[in-house]
Amino acid sequence: MKRYIFILLTLIATSCSDFLNIRPEGTTPAEGIDYSKAENIFKPVSAAYASLRSGNAHSFPYICMFEITSDNADKGSSPEDNPSAQAIDNFTYDASNYIVNDLWTGYYSIISAANNAISQMPLFREAIQNAETRVNIDRCEGEARTIRAYAYFNLVRAFGRVPLVDAVLSSEELASLKQAEAAEIYDFIAEDLDYAVSVLPVSYPKSDAGRITVYTAKALKAKAMMYAGQWNEVAALADDIITSGRFGLLADFREVFSIDGENSKESLFEIQSSTLGNIMGDAPYLEYAYVQGPRGNSPANLQGWGFCTPSEDLIAFYRLRNEVVRPATTLLYRGTITPEGDEILSTCTNPVYNGKCYTPSYYNNWSYNGYGFDHNVRILRYSDVLLMYAEALLNGAVPGKSGLSAADAVNIVRDRAQLQRLSGVTLQDVWDERRAEFAMEEDRFFDLVRTGQAASVLAGKGYVEGKNNLFPIPANQRQLNPNLEQNPGY
Repeated sequence: MKRYIFILLTLIATSCSDFLNIRPEGTTPAEGIDYSKAENIFKPVSAAYASLRSGNAHSFPYICMFEITSDNADKGSSPEDNPSAQAIDNFTYDASNYIVNDLWTGYYSIISAANNAISQMPLFREAIQNAETRVNIDRCEGEARTIRAYAYFNLVRAFGRVPLVDAVLSSEELASLKQAEAAEIYDFIAEDLDYAVSVLPVSYPKSDAGRITVYTAKALKAKAMMYAGQWNEVAALADDIITSGRFGLLADFREVFSIDGENSKESLFEIQSSTLGNIMGDAPYLEYAYVQGPRGNSPANLQGWGFCTPSEDLIAFYRLRNEVVRPATTLLYRGTITPEGDEILSTCTNPVYNGKCYTPSYYNNWSYNGYGFDHNVRILRYSDVLLMYAEALLNGAVPGKSGLSAADAVNIVRDRAQLQRLSGVTLQDVWDERRAEFAMEEDRFFDLVRTGQAASVLAGKGYVEGKNNLFPIPANQRQLNPNLEQNPGY
């Protein structure tokens, strides 16, 4: 059930900075805030949540860099549309590619908003002595730290060495920063999430569905530690989530990606997007689904830009595995009628689209098209926790209290897909299961890089090992900050 929750109520006041092309730290209005009033505590945190809806962070640059680069997807749209996106698909991009710069600024804007929220929490602690309220202050800081950790996780995966901004700084101070090593970034992510785990609640009431909990922080830390190779910690964190009994897989794979299936028992973290039930006016929606909607479809509220289309390679992969359930949701073909009764015309530009962001026409009421504006971006799902646990065990981690084996964890995921159970699993089995489960969810490219498969799997697309495992530091950012060193090969 879609809930128009707190996260959707406060928008960020933004402006531009000469440094890093990001909003100056602290521009979420702080002047005039009465720090003695408990009702003001969440305001800067709400602004940090709102920053997650930035188009640079979770729309076009996100799908280009995190999915179109993989063997699961092609650029889509029309052949001549957006040469910069085509360059990313072909691995011919360079440091001047605007998409790469946009993603950089999108995630540093999230960090800026999170830092602003974190910096205000001590002011509330000083002004409010009530013990119960101070618990809420700690929780709000935990949410902001989780948001900051998430932004750094995507930055370190994409760029490797990046500047570590952990406080509200002036433009001059920002412009003097050097890059931190990737290991330092992962340590910083872990510290933020350890704090969050120590203060966040296990759940919130339904009216606050989608808000970050202790399990969001644990799942995000497990994923970050997977990239850092800390397998015992991955297993322990995943096992904590499994044994909590608070999460499970929805019986219907299609429901996971429906509007009604948002913030379900399977969800640990989603970027909230909504028109708030309006047909026009201000609304905190995100165009993640819209840019992937069927191109050239009709009526207007059932079409989008048509970018990020499932590849023939992905379709063949599903076919080879005799998959039925997952491709029925993941692959949205032209010339078909959806189970909800919407026609995808045979005249659409591309033969197939990302079905995981399909939204039925009866939800798309916005006055300008509005396809998918109510679609949340799924970031962490329970199936990810299960497969991380399996991969950790296969990498030598100590089993947890859940008593699950690697095969048990994988088979829970396969059961929903109506696939034959496996008696034992290898790392390749887990990696293949990740591909089948998370196709078109912006995970595959980084999975290929971290598991050492990218050089062979992506060679036909133009991937060069030792270069394309990271994106270039944007040229615009190096002009603004001469201390930034370029990644190898660029």
